[in-house]
Amino acid sequence: MLYNKVFYEDRVIENERLELTDKGSLYFLGSNVTFRNCTLVLKVSGGNLIFDQDTRFIDCTFEVKQELKNHQQWVFASLKGCRFKGRLSGCDFGHWPGYSERAGHGGIEDCDFSEARMDGCRIMGCDPATLRFPKWPCFTILDPIARAPALRGVKWPGVHGDILPDTLLKNPPATRALTYYAPASARLLETTPEELRAVIEKFDCIVY
Repeated sequence: MLYNKVFYEDRVIENERLELTDKGSLYFLGSNVTFRNCTLVLKVSGGNLIFDQDTRFIDCTFEVKQELKNHQQWVFASLKGCRFKGRLSGCDFGHWPGYSERAGHGGIEDCDFSEARMDGCRIMGCDPATLRFPKWPCFTILDPIARAPALRGVKWPGVHGDILPDTLLKNPPATRALTYYAPASARLLETTPEELRAVIEKFDCIVY
């Protein structure tokens, strides 16, 4: 398939609504571009969105109209004061130089995910205290690697209850927060969201 290539680079874009919705297009957001007070409507797969290390989003809103899956390239971008709406799964945000050389300039702060549904999404190398995470039925484990021993020390519900705490140590050292969607986690563990919440409520390191 031949894609139409759309480039945003070497400029400041302010107060615009950008519709990134054409599945036949590749959207290159960078290099050296700043989006300020913009609304970006996303309705393409992660493979159609290419970020660069000099991409900056300031006070922008992302309206995700199609579930955005496994999009790690957020770690190339600098995000400040942005809002996210819609479904995100397997996405990484923040500062993660270990991902690639281009990821050394990424970051996230003062962003709001409260209107998003996140599952298997990670905050890398940045302070999650500046972020607003989605409420239940999502839940966020803060400092998951350091907290893994404590989380493994309790009985989790379901036939495969140990999967969730056991996988925490498999995340990169830069992982600062990890958000799950409880119904999806419950299906994996073969339990119910209610039984899962009963364990989650025991831990101050889990935000829900």
